[in-house]
Amino acid sequence: MNSMYFTEEHNLFRESLKDFLNKEVVPNIEEWEKTGTIDKSIWKKFGDMGFLGISYPETYGGLNLDMFYMVILLEELQKINSGGFAAAVWAHMYLAMTHLNAEGDEAIKQNYLEPSISGDKLGCLCITEPFGGSDVAGMRTTAVKDGDTYVINGSKTFITNGVYSDYLVVAAKTTPEIGNKGISIFVIDRETPGVSATKLDKLGWRASDTGEIAFDNVRIPVSNLMGEENKGFSYIVQHFGLERLIMGVNAHARAEYALDYAKQYMSERMAFGKSIDNFQALRHKLSDLYTEMEFCKEFNYSVAYKLNKGHYVVKEATMSKLKSTQMADDVIYHCLQFLGGYGYMEDYPMARLLRDSRLGPIGGGTSEILREIIAKIVIDGKDYKPVT
Repeated sequence: MNSMYFTEEHNLFRESLKDFLNKEVVPNIEEWEKTGTIDKSIWKKFGDMGFLGISYPETYGGLNLDMFYMVILLEELQKINSGGFAAAVWAHMYLAMTHLNAEGDEAIKQNYLEPSISGDKLGCLCITEPFGGSDVAGMRTTAVKDGDTYVINGSKTFITNGVYSDYLVVAAKTTPEIGNKGISIFVIDRETPGVSATKLDKLGWRASDTGEIAFDNVRIPVSNLMGEENKGFSYIVQHFGLERLIMGVNAHARAEYALDYAKQYMSERMAFGKSIDNFQALRHKLSDLYTEMEFCKEFNYSVAYKLNKGHYVVKEATMSKLKSTQMADDVIYHCLQFLGGYGYMEDYPMARLLRDSRLGPIGGGTSEILREIIAKIVIDGKDYKPVT
């Protein structure tokens, strides 16, 4: 393990996490992949082990550990070969909970963040809309103030944990006439009247519940506003760097898993009297793929290091997601090819890996959008700044 970034304590944490996943999660993955429903008892088990709070303050039951504990969690989740289960975990921990921690007041932190860390509540983040896609500023969901309440109307889609979560962190326009400067962030209980969800049928990430959510005159207290009114877009952009780095780390980890599996398979698969890892064409292709993966992994570690030091890494994190997700798709495509006909069989891991990986260049900002963000930075000289 890279000692530049990982200490002995990190390595012990990794081993503890591996043991937990192998005992509590891996035996259930096939069932969850088939049903599309994760047993809710697993969240309490994660909470009891402290895994859900590794990045959060001790005041609310967290461990307040450095960024590389998050990296370890993401890497090991990818290596159980269920992108859907992994997404359910990190969408709760680093999409929904990030906003609770950063913008929630003390009451919200006690009522939502603390039980999220303990595993008693599961959250989701609702930004993307059916007509908006990556165009966050173009959202149509509104929150109209009415006395001591807000009335929310609109819809969201492609929401991970969107069906079975206990609460929703929702972006809505409080002042629509000023565009992206009129967006605010709210927390809404699942059981609030007017909230409904429809489960979506996906190519991959089969274990996770991805939902389309409707808000029909949903009335919530003013106290459910997080942060300042009309500052929501700034909050969302502020956290994009973390989300993109997460997806970059996910990508290099699943690519590494695919390569390690393919390498082992090739050492055992015989053809023409020798194992296929002796054929030059395959050896050299595997070497190229490992090189691409290692480049992305090292870059992602350096971005995590900068983020851990408090640097604003919007450019680097955007590059991380763009390059790493493309790399993972390419690696897994070729690893499936290394397995020949077996790669196409559901009894082997590559078919699911291929499906799950394909969401990488789409979710959390498409590759096309990311290229335009990078172009604005490196060509137009745009300087994205953190919220102050």
